[in-house]
Amino acid sequence: MTADVVADLFREALLIIILLVSILVVPSLLVGLVISIFQAATQINEQTLSFLPRLLTTIAMLGLAGPWILNKLIDFTTRLVEQVPLILG
Repeated sequence: MTADVVADLFREALLIIILLVSILVVPSLLVGLVISIFQAATQINEQTLSFLPRLLTTIAMLGLAGPWILNKLIDFTTRLVEQVPLILG
């Protein structure tokens, strides 16, 4: 196993992690921004007001993108397991 193979696997794993996390986090951040702008405009300074919409957005994105996320993880794991003989041998 060479350093190039390990670096490629590590790079691919990091890219998948960044992609999958951003699918869940970015919509929640956008909802939080909209609610913060609404709170600033109406001068409602309630911290718990933004929690529920962000939570619901994250759960909705998990429900919508969940099968795609699972397929990406299964594909990566399958490729990794298939490459084990090449890496070790």
